[in-house]
Amino acid sequence: MLRSLDIRDMLIIDRLELEFQPGLNVLTGETGAGKSILLDALGFVLGWRGRAELVRSGAEQGEVTAVFDLPESHAAREVLLESGLPETGELILRRVNSADGRKTAFVNDRRTSGDTLRRLSDVLVELHGQQDDRGLLNIRGHRALLDAFAGAEAAIAASRTAWRAMGAARKALAEEETALAAIREEEDFLRHAVAELDALDPQPGEEGELDQRRRLIQSSARIREDIAKAHGALGYDGAEGLIANALRWLEDVAEHAEGRLDSPIAALSRALTELGEAEQGVGDCLDAMSFDLGDLERTEERLFAIRGLARKHGVAPDELGDFAGKLRSQLAALDGGEADLKALHAALAEAEVAYDTAAQALTAIRTKAAARLDKAMAKELAPLKMERASFRTDIAGAEPGPEGRDAVAFTVATNPGAPAGPLNKIASGGELSRFLLALKVCLTGTGSGVTLIFDEIDRGVGGATADAVGRRLAALAEAGQVLVVTHSPQVAARGQHHWQVAKRVANGATLSEVTPLTSSDRVDEIARMLAGDTITDEARGAARALLDG
Repeated sequence: MLRSLDIRDMLIIDRLELEFQPGLNVLTGETGAGKSILLDALGFVLGWRGRAELVRSGAEQGEVTAVFDLPESHAAREVLLESGLPETGELILRRVNSADGRKTAFVNDRRTSGDTLRRLSDVLVELHGQQDDRGLLNIRGHRALLDAFAGAEAAIAASRTAWRAMGAARKALAEEETALAAIREEEDFLRHAVAELDALDPQPGEEGELDQRRRLIQSSARIREDIAKAHGALGYDGAEGLIANALRWLEDVAEHAEGRLDSPIAALSRALTELGEAEQGVGDCLDAMSFDLGDLERTEERLFAIRGLARKHGVAPDELGDFAGKLRSQLAALDGGEADLKALHAALAEAEVAYDTAAQALTAIRTKAAARLDKAMAKELAPLKMERASFRTDIAGAEPGPEGRDAVAFTVATNPGAPAGPLNKIASGGELSRFLLALKVCLTGTGSGVTLIFDEIDRGVGGATADAVGRRLAALAEAGQVLVVTHSPQVAARGQHHWQVAKRVANGATLSEVTPLTSSDRVDEIARMLAGDTITDEARGAARALLDG
């Protein structure tokens, strides 16, 4: 609910503070008194696009502040949450317009963008006038209005879920087809590469081992002769035989040396043991270096084959095994691709059936709701002196989307036999006002928390028709808050709260002011609306009758 509107230095308003109430709030006044300026100011703080020059002449800047009460479940709270703005039970919108045209917006004292203001305005206020394209005249919103009338939230949610599932299935199938197509383009290469790698079967670390063996074979020819000489020098014909003879000779005479040879004999025994180990090691080395030319050729052939494949595929030699595994996986995907594609096609077909079912259910709900809405509109149009007019909700096929595949348009015919067409193309100004009002009465639920504003929607009607308009506006106001700018005394009399908009001249400047009216003030204002400038007792009596009725 709009609780207050504070306007400073905007157009012909220097300072204006308005406190609005629940129910039907009416604003009346002479033509040109500034009623439209109030709506311009409200539209400015809500981020709507309007007049370019709004700052009052001579002022450095203009400013508008609007305060709204937000119930716990109000849709504006979600907008605040998504925008990272403070969320409380009171929403304060403030927008400043400097004389040079710069605009600055604030929400709950937090600076924000005009786009955020407009998102908030969509859930805070509905403006309806004879040429309003933000409300019921905008055909793009007719389907949403019919859905709200139908209570189709659950069916729409089911359609959105089915649409997302169908999109996901279609995407998965497309990705699989693209991946398989890419693999098929390389199928010959993959099969040849895998066969080549499988035939070679390189092992991790093998390249290093082969390189080491190759170097050993190449060097063995140069060093093996010296190692063999050393082995011979260590053997029985060399050092081992000499030490063994020396040890035998000493042991034969040791008993006559009175112990002096015990230590040398022990040392020679140890030397023989160490010498044996050395001979064994050198012998093992000789055995390990017992290569032939065939060993070298085989080693080099495999080493060069591994390195050649690594260069060919642009990987390290030790990564050839993993690389072969990846290629095998791609071939496996290709070999099993047809089965996968079949499963994905089946999943897409199932998702399409689910979406088709959800869309059909939504179409059925909309068709039934359209018939109810047309019937309700016929009942509403009769009291508005439009019993010869007809209203029809047209449902046609449209491109499938998250919310089904229906296009909805409200069409009217003002006379029997006349062709039906869009609201704003067929109806005259007065007829259009009544169509919009009747439609709003049929479509408006309770507890939406949206402030409804009607800008001279009663223009061109009078008498009993104007009274019917007033009664319907009052009925709408029972569910929340309605603001009406009106020239109709019948409508003004239905208001629960009444303000008069008038011009005054101060220090040579024309200013607009808004005055809340007391009960007696209302009598005079409605009498003025009935009689004109000269208010008679008869006019006052008629005004009282309207107020009492």
